[in-house]
Amino acid sequence: MAKFTLLYLFLFTATLHAQQIPDTSRFFGIETPRFPAGKGPAVMIDAAHNNFHTLDGRYRAFGNILEADGYRLLSNEEPFTEEGLGRCDILVISNPLHASNQGNWQLPTPSAFTPEEIAAVRQWVAGGGRLFLIADHMPFAGAAADLGRAFGFEFLNSFAMDNRQRQVEYFTHAHGLLHGNPITYNLDSIVTFTGSAFLIPTAARPLISLDGNYTILMPEQAWNFTDDTPFVSGSGFHQLACRAYGKGKVMVSGEAAMFSAQLAGPNQAPMGLNNPAARNNILLLRNLVGWLAEK
Repeated sequence: MAKFTLLYLFLFTATLHAQQIPDTSRFFGIETPRFPAGKGPAVMIDAAHNNFHTLDGRYRAFGNILEADGYRLLSNEEPFTEEGLGRCDILVISNPLHASNQGNWQLPTPSAFTPEEIAAVRQWVAGGGRLFLIADHMPFAGAAADLGRAFGFEFLNSFAMDNRQRQVEYFTHAHGLLHGNPITYNLDSIVTFTGSAFLIPTAARPLISLDGNYTILMPEQAWNFTDDTPFVSGSGFHQLACRAYGKGKVMVSGEAAMFSAQLAGPNQAPMGLNNPAARNNILLLRNLVGWLAEK
């Protein structure tokens, strides 16, 4: 891979993702909520695993949108147990990290979850729980890999980079990478902001896929790309997919910023749900959680 391309990828994406702060403005409106106020399912957003995105932080807008849609929001502050998971209908885990990787985004990236926690979540979903697992670029994909694997999803601890060097990554039905189904039927395009990539089990349904226009880079340290960085083509990989599991459901995303609202960099550029280019992402979020909420 050419050095100038690697340098461009590093400078552009690292600058975009630097100095991220939550956008607390009320930039959205919901005319017809899915549920009456405070009467919807309980959505619990994890904050117990060194998460980069939490309800009182970078996923504040995520919570505000769902609350406006009628859901009940709460934060998880404890390791996953059968009793603790019983507090919610839908569990959201976004960008967890093992304690050893806090401020240290380089290999190795151990699992953010103990085997006992993974077993508890798997049993909870099989019994009817709903899981929304979101794992962004390395090191987050590595930290979430064991949990994803418990449901048949195989994360690459990677950066999914757009070879076209677009400032906005559009996925559309017209190009076949935004798949048509009841979750995405009313959306013509979706925007993402760099993420990871994963393989899906045969029981899963792809929602957003990658192709040969993407290169999956697997660095030893986040944002540190060289000519020796291992890579594969994006063909056959995905960034959003879902499946039924036992009596429950699982939604998996390889990108987290698309469901956040942040102000990034020295110019506080909108990144995520507040970006004008991502006008459909709010409805996508509502559709995804709505699918999880359906009996």
